[in-house]
Amino acid sequence: MKGISAIKNFFKGLPQKIKGIPSRLSARFAGAKEILTQGNGKVTASMLVMGLGQLMYRQWVKGFMFLFIQIAFIAYFILTGATDLFGFFTLGTREGNAWYGIEGDNSVVMLIMGILAILILILYIAVYISNVKDVYRTQCAVDCLKKPLAFKSEISALLDKSFYKTALALPVIGVCVFSILPIVFMILIAFTNYGDNIVPPALVDWVGFANFGKILSLGQFAPTFFKIFGWNMLWAVLSTAINYFAGLGLALLLNKKCVKGKAIWRAFPILAYAIPGFITLLGFKFMFSYGGPINYYIQQAGGEAVGFLGLDAKWSARFIGLAVNAWISIPSTMLLATGILSNVNTDLYEAARVDGASAWKQFIKITLPYVLFATTPVLISQFIGNFNNFGIFYFLRGGLYVDGYFLASDTDLLINWLYNMSIDNNYYSIGAAISLVIFIITSVISLTVYVLSPSYKQEETFR
Repeated sequence: MKGISAIKNFFKGLPQKIKGIPSRLSARFAGAKEILTQGNGKVTASMLVMGLGQLMYRQWVKGFMFLFIQIAFIAYFILTGATDLFGFFTLGTREGNAWYGIEGDNSVVMLIMGILAILILILYIAVYISNVKDVYRTQCAVDCLKKPLAFKSEISALLDKSFYKTALALPVIGVCVFSILPIVFMILIAFTNYGDNIVPPALVDWVGFANFGKILSLGQFAPTFFKIFGWNMLWAVLSTAINYFAGLGLALLLNKKCVKGKAIWRAFPILAYAIPGFITLLGFKFMFSYGGPINYYIQQAGGEAVGFLGLDAKWSARFIGLAVNAWISIPSTMLLATGILSNVNTDLYEAARVDGASAWKQFIKITLPYVLFATTPVLISQFIGNFNNFGIFYFLRGGLYVDGYFLASDTDLLINWLYNMSIDNNYYSIGAAISLVIFIITSVISLTVYVLSPSYKQEETFR
């Protein structure tokens, strides 16, 4: 009930937050208004030509740097930037024909180059704003009869007080090029018809939300999507709960004073965790295969071989997946819980025992709240990892297509279906749409759980 009331309060306070946006925006742009109204001619000169105001203040190095950046951007925009930006919206207008030797537009390359052009444009705007702010700071210093900072002094500040800016500049650029660009590309692919028979040299076009309509409406994709989504949610909840509580239970068991040889008992789960996951998965696949040792002993006992992972093995394959995932994941949870339990205040347990609390009551009222508070972010990351656990069923049962599913089996998760759709069958746009749906689902669930958790609401309680 507390969680429901918290959600209700959030939505009740939403109108007030929306009403406060204009005031926050006006406060944010108050500095821009001050520059526009109080800036002198030199500030205006830097607005027209980057670095000109600095040059007028005899800040030669800085002025020429800004001027060079503007000249370089204009040259880039004239030579290729404008074309790339235009190509981002059209995705090509000339279709190639290998038979006649006609080289057409490559829509995918044009999309990537268009995204890069937009990132460069955003970076240029940031540098332009920095240029205007810099010359206005110089004006304020001169008006106050202060000497503007020399270029050497500013470089020294970048290596001292503002070193974080210098240190983060290169990583930020790298993140933009190698992380943000691919992510944005993947998101935008979901709004195109790229895939199936439409691949370069054929021209790709924007289709808006049509791919999401194919996934969610009646058709060949929708029934499979809802079946896999339901199983995916059940898998994520069950596997996370099993791994978490089994790991916690194992840690509590090994934390008992009566247990002898704790180091030896802890070593066995850690060995299972230390072995690469795909080797463990392939080992379990062999164990449960028709020619594996389990079926061998069944046949030796007079029975028939069981298809634990065969085409008709729906729930048996799912249970095997849960068990294998638990075998791989429980040791890490055990290690985490062991470290947390070592920091619990033992006086709480002594007081609980004096008050007559049972062991179960102590677990519910003391141990579990404390461990949950400390591990909620880890628990959320485990849920997301299980939701997107590609390897489990790919190695156990990959390559199977079951009747009633479009290019999928009854154990596949959304991430497996995405792989089958995009990599194996060229449905790139549908795969991108599925990945965007996965991102939205996991983000909403993660943020909701974290906001409603004690780790967020009761941070001071366990300090």
